[in-house]
Amino acid sequence: MKNSRFFILLITILLLLGGCSKPEITVDMKDTVSVGIMLSDVGLGDQSFSDAAFTGLVRSRDELGIVFSYKELSETGSYEKGLRELVEEDHDLIVGLGFMVQEDLEKVASDYPKQKFLLVDSVSELPNITSITFKENEGSFLAGVLAAQTTSSKRLGFVGGADVPLIRKFLSGFEQGAKAIDPSIEVVAHFANDFGNSELGSQLAKKLMDENVDVLYAAAGLTGVGVLQEAQSQGKLAIGVDSDQFFFAEKAVISSMMKNVDIALYNVIEEYTKSSEIPSGTIELGLVEGGVGLAPIRVIPYSTIDQEELEEWKENIMDGTVTVK
Repeated sequence: MKNSRFFILLITILLLLGGCSKPEITVDMKDTVSVGIMLSDVGLGDQSFSDAAFTGLVRSRDELGIVFSYKELSETGSYEKGLRELVEEDHDLIVGLGFMVQEDLEKVASDYPKQKFLLVDSVSELPNITSITFKENEGSFLAGVLAAQTTSSKRLGFVGGADVPLIRKFLSGFEQGAKAIDPSIEVVAHFANDFGNSELGSQLAKKLMDENVDVLYAAAGLTGVGVLQEAQSQGKLAIGVDSDQFFFAEKAVISSMMKNVDIALYNVIEEYTKSSEIPSGTIELGLVEGGVGLAPIRVIPYSTIDQEELEEWKENIMDGTVTVK
């Protein structure tokens, strides 16, 4: 009898324990926003554009709880193939990074009219593509002001990754800002036709410095990093681009023209997580919207008078007193 009572008690305890055990928790991935991105030509490690975008996605993952995947041209062989792979992965939002992606992105977007796409750095008219562009000329104007305040030779250098309208915006703003300080300043420009060749950037920087250029501005991705590092090796000064590039040449980089791709992506993704929608048409971000600006000014002694002058030009652009071409 005692044994049977013990057995019944044991079974009861086991059943109670089973009933009170913690239920298995499952995550419904249907409620998790998924983003896919086709990176620009150099991909991760460009120390500029793609890396900035990736930073925005990592922040979105950490703060908004999204998941994401990315494709690089070196792996897919073409933008179109990478974008189609992202569509097959069933992402809520697919991002094409850079003006060079546009043609292939529009091909894929036409085939998948219900898929939401985001194009960064160019404008598409397709209804399922939202475009994000930046007023690079406004940020570059401030870079030009800073360079003009800094130069001794009155000769400034510019290296662009390609001779295309987008990169010309950097050059135009830079030259306009420099000449606003001193109309006699000359800007010498070279185009690398390559965003991923730091050695080529170094060669172009040498050529510019042989022409008595003492401050160089590069809008050329990894090629531009070579410009910054060559400027440092020759005791000249430089201005980086897209992200704060001071740490690539800490004795040369006085500032960088910040193009806040990371913040722009984060803001669009945040809106999508809240409403399952993204803005339509084109989003254009300049100084007023916080899309562009300058990184902290380092390396050089920078007087209060120069700081006030730079700030005044910034305010004039923001309030419309000055129009940057």
